[in-house]
Amino acid sequence: MPNRSPFPLLPYCCALLLALLGLLGAWYLQGRSLDLADAAAPGQRLQCASYSPFGKDQSPFDQPFVLRPQQMDADLALLAKHFSCLRTYSMTGLEGIPELARKHRLKLILGAWINAIPADSEREVRKLIDAANAYPDVVQSVIVGNETLLRQEVTSKYLEGLLAQVKSQVRQPVSYAEVWEYWLKHPQLAEHVDFVTLHLLPYWDNQPSGIDGALQHVAEIRQQFDRAFPGKSILIGETGWPSEGRQRRTALPSRVNEARYILGFVRMAEENGWRYNLIEAFDQPWKRRLEGAVGGYWGLFDADRQEKDVLAGPVSNQPDWPAWFAFSALLGAAMLLLGGRPASARAALAQPLGMALGATCLGLWCAQAWVICTFLDEWLWAAYLAILNLLVMAHLALALGAHEGWRGRLFRGLEARGGWWLLASSFAGAVWMLALVFDARYRNFPNAALLFPALFYLYRPVATPRREATLLAVLIAAGIVPQLALEGLDNLQAVLWAGICALLAGALLRGLRQERSATAETRSARTETRLA
Repeated sequence: MPNRSPFPLLPYCCALLLALLGLLGAWYLQGRSLDLADAAAPGQRLQCASYSPFGKDQSPFDQPFVLRPQQMDADLALLAKHFSCLRTYSMTGLEGIPELARKHRLKLILGAWINAIPADSEREVRKLIDAANAYPDVVQSVIVGNETLLRQEVTSKYLEGLLAQVKSQVRQPVSYAEVWEYWLKHPQLAEHVDFVTLHLLPYWDNQPSGIDGALQHVAEIRQQFDRAFPGKSILIGETGWPSEGRQRRTALPSRVNEARYILGFVRMAEENGWRYNLIEAFDQPWKRRLEGAVGGYWGLFDADRQEKDVLAGPVSNQPDWPAWFAFSALLGAAMLLLGGRPASARAALAQPLGMALGATCLGLWCAQAWVICTFLDEWLWAAYLAILNLLVMAHLALALGAHEGWRGRLFRGLEARGGWWLLASSFAGAVWMLALVFDARYRNFPNAALLFPALFYLYRPVATPRREATLLAVLIAAGIVPQLALEGLDNLQAVLWAGICALLAGALLRGLRQERSATAETRSARTETRLA
């Protein structure tokens, strides 16, 4: 039996301590709470919030769609504690909302949904008129159409006709709601409304504003509208900030940034006497089908009707960070057990630190997937990348181990297929890169999912099939500059993604060299055999 070298206990324990501290620090930075002032003083209610009646498992695309009156009643009871008014967008299925609003002493800004189908629009308008006349004590104003010009579904002339029809049949003020740029493109519409309803969403602007400049941008646009429409009453019909999703330029979605924006905006609106409506009351997961992950997370409450701590109290971007830290720590410990005895003192330092990095990346990816995945294809992608990270972590843990017994056999199996793990990572990178170059607006960056495989296979090259590796390397590398040009160097998520792609391309190139070396050695061995 060969002599075993002494276990490198001291370097292993030091690395283990550093790994644990690093893991704890990473999750603490993700989840630390920030104390902000409350958006409203105790007992004070904010002006208005957008309300849609859909539960977390519901969508307006469901056919047949069935509303839940008890849920709506509970929703309005909750919102009445924080707001004096709610804005709705459609009348279909919401015929009972005025009665519930009266019950909870809420005012309403009722909306009619206008689209490209005249029969649908006429039905909405008829119901809007009936509700406004039946509940004059509840309905304080009505809005005919929401961003219909932006969606290019109708003409401004058609809207003018609908507005005239509604104005002639209701006593309440009548408006149309649109993003601020389109009001400036169609200023003649202001002559047909009693007040201008503009949407100010700095995150979605063509030149997005980061959280530090967003409020100044909003103030400038609001003042511009005072000049553009003198004497006209103005309602900021939508404003807010997303709590999850991808970064756009310097505009970064997060709970902390949402709380900062809401607090700053409400304070500014009250100081200037602005009328406003916040978007929106509850997170709406169904919107992710139209607007990507970010579309589902504009709520002041989550889809389960739970506080996001946006309106009051300390706010955290990751309130469940202790659970995710525990998950990552257990995952790292399991991989260390799998790797077994380190092969050397150097391996004893690298093994815990490598597992901490891998567990952090996988934990961050799982936390992201838990929030943003809704549809089956998203869950399949998330599972694919999670399993891939587990395989790469196992590969690293065993590579640094002593390769004894079954661990040696398992390592040789993973090592023989290392090229495929790299190709699988690079395939995901290439697919995402193509998507981010050609259809980026609603797509998140999978940085946490691909950082660890890229680093490991760059550090420890594995032979990869020539054609596949070359194609993937070209696709990934070719997309780096266009992707950065589209996103801008001020988008840190995009810059990190570009760096990860460069690492993946480098790992593929090293894998190609490894393949050539292995092929040359095989040919040399065959030649020697023939000569012998």
